[in-house]
Amino acid sequence: MTQPPQPPQQPPNTPPPAGPPSGGFGAPQDPPPGGFGQPTPPPADPFGKQSQQPQQPQQPAAPQDAPAGGYGTPPPAGGGYPTPPAPQPNGYGYPQAPQQGYGYPQGPAGQPGMPQQGYGYPTQPMQPQYGAPQPAGDGGKKFSTQMQIIVAAAVAVVLIIGGGIIYAASGDDEGGTNEASSSGATGGEAKGGEGSGLAGGDEKAPASTKSKVAFQLPEPVVTDITTVMGSWITDKAYVKSGVAEIIAYDRDKGTKLWSVPLPGEVCSASRHMSKDFKTAIVFEETKATKANKYPSCNQVGVIDMAAGKLLWSKGVTSATGGDKPIRFDEVTLSGTTVAAGGTSGGAAFKLDDGAELWKPKVGADGCYDRGYAGGEALAVVRKCGTSDSPQLTVQALNPTTGAPLSSFQMPAGVDYASIVSTKPLVVAADVGDTAGDGSGISDFFSIDAATGKLIVRIPADAEQYAARCGSTEVERCQNLAVGNNRLYVPTENHDGTSEYGETNEVVAFDLTTGKLLGGRADAGDRYSLTPLRMDGTNIIAYKEPPYDKGGQIVSIDGETFKQTLLMENPSDEAVREAERRFSTDHSEVLYKDGRFFKSKRLVSKRSTSDADEKLYLVVAYRTD
Repeated sequence: MTQPPQPPQQPPNTPPPAGPPSGGFGAPQDPPPGGFGQPTPPPADPFGKQSQQPQQPQQPAAPQDAPAGGYGTPPPAGGGYPTPPAPQPNGYGYPQAPQQGYGYPQGPAGQPGMPQQGYGYPTQPMQPQYGAPQPAGDGGKKFSTQMQIIVAAAVAVVLIIGGGIIYAASGDDEGGTNEASSSGATGGEAKGGEGSGLAGGDEKAPASTKSKVAFQLPEPVVTDITTVMGSWITDKAYVKSGVAEIIAYDRDKGTKLWSVPLPGEVCSASRHMSKDFKTAIVFEETKATKANKYPSCNQVGVIDMAAGKLLWSKGVTSATGGDKPIRFDEVTLSGTTVAAGGTSGGAAFKLDDGAELWKPKVGADGCYDRGYAGGEALAVVRKCGTSDSPQLTVQALNPTTGAPLSSFQMPAGVDYASIVSTKPLVVAADVGDTAGDGSGISDFFSIDAATGKLIVRIPADAEQYAARCGSTEVERCQNLAVGNNRLYVPTENHDGTSEYGETNEVVAFDLTTGKLLGGRADAGDRYSLTPLRMDGTNIIAYKEPPYDKGGQIVSIDGETFKQTLLMENPSDEAVREAERRFSTDHSEVLYKDGRFFKSKRLVSKRSTSDADEKLYLVVAYRTD
C-alpha cells in the first residue's frame, strides 16, 4: 500500500539533501527525504478523474449483518448470498458507488483475489475513491480538494444521521498493546466524544509541546549488512539491539546503562514485553567467520531489561527428530509464553526460566507453523500444501499448551499472511498478489477467535491505503493500529491545499461490519500521518514533516478523531535532516512518556561517498 519514498515537500530550486546511506536486504535502508537521489515526477491525479461533475449523494440503506459463517458457508435459502452493506454518501472517507475509474476493477466481476458473494465470505464493498475534481468556477477559482473533502464529509454525516445509521463505539478496548511498527492541533486531553463511552489514554500533553534533542547515537561501523532489530522503552531506559549485543541507554541523556553481549548477531526481536520489562530475541549461535559466513539463527533468549541481563537462552531440535537445531525466523511474547517459529519448526518456552512448553505438530503432509503473533493472546499462521499451492490456516492458540482454540482457513491465492492483532484477531494478506505495491495487503480479515468464523473481509485498495506488512513475516505489520473494535489505517498521500505539499488522513474500519466509519484525522498540509500504536482508546500517531519542519506526535481520539499535540520536534536544519533520514517504513518508531525515538533495523557497510557523513543508529527527542 505504501509507495516508494517521495521527494521532499519543498519548493522548486531547493537542493535536495545528501544521498542515502547504504541499504539492506537489497533495498535502500532509511532512504533520504529526497528519495533515491533524484526528484520524482508528480504522481498521476490521485483523485481519479472519472467525472467532471460531482456525483449525487445517495440515501444509504440500513446496514445488514454479516453472515455468521466463514469460508465455505452455504448460501441462504432461496439462492444468492447476503447483500453487502449499502454504499454511503459520496465524499472522501466514505464508501461510494463503484465507478469504472480509479481504484476499481475495469473488467467483469470475478477478478483474481476478489471473490464475489458466492465465494462464501461476507465482504465489504470496494472502498471509496477520492473525491472527483470539480469544474472551475467563481471567476476561474478551483474548488479545492480539501474543501471538497470538508463539504462531502458534512453532507455524508447529515445523510447518515438522517437515514438512521448512527455508528457507536463498541466499548471494546482490547488490542491496546498492539503495535503496528503518527495538524498542528493543540488543545486539551482527547477523552472521547460526549456520551462515547471511550476513556482516552495515558499519554497527556505536557505544559510545553516543544521538544529538544535528547541524544543521537552514531551508526556502528560494519563490514556487511547487519541486523539491529529490536527497541523498547522501559520506565528507566531506552533499550536497543546493537551489533551482537543489547544495550540500554538513559531515556533522557543517552548514557549507557548496561550492555548484554551476545555470541552472534540479533536476527529477530519481539515487539512485546512483559509488565516487568522482559522481552524475547532470536540470535545467531556464533559470529560470522570466513569459514562460517552465515551462522544459524537458532538461539532463543529472554532479556531482563530491568536487571540488564540475558535471563536464559537455548536452542531446540525439530519435532521430527534429529540433532540439528531449529532455525527461527520470528519470536513473540504472550503473557508468560515465548513462541518462536520459522520454516524449519517452532517451539514455545516459559518466559521466566526457558523451560520448554510445547512444539507444534509437523504433519506428514508437510504442514508447519510459519510464525506466531503475541500480545494479549497468541495466534499462529500454519502453512500446508506445496510452494506452488499453499494452504494457510490462522489459529488462536492456548499459550500454555499450544492447543488450537479455533481455526480459520485463508482463501486460495494467499501465499503469506500477517497477523495484525491477536485480540481482536485481525489478519492481513495479499490475495492473489493483487496489491501490486509490496505492501503485503489487499484485504484485512476480521476473525472470531473463539469460533474461527470470519466476521468480515475488508478489501483495502493499495492505491488508497498506506499500511504495510512484511512479505514473509507473520508479525511485522506497521502504519496501522487496532482498538475500539476498529482498524485504523492511513490513506496514501495526495494533493493538499498547499502549492508544494501532499497530505493524508487516518480513517477507521468497523471490525464487525467492515464499514468505513464516518470521521477521519487530517494530517494537515505537507504532513503525513501514521498510526504507531493504541493508547487505551486513543491512537498515538507520528506526523512526518515537510522539508522545513520537525515531526510531531499526536494523540487521536478513537471516536471523534480530535487530535491533541503531544510533541513537536525542532526545525533546525541539522536536527530535522537527521530525523528525516529515518523513513517511517524502514525504521522502528516509538513514543512513550514524552520521549520519542527513531532507530534503524539494519546497518550496512558504508560506501566511499558517505564515509565521512554523520549517520545515526538512533535519534531521540523529549519534552521537558
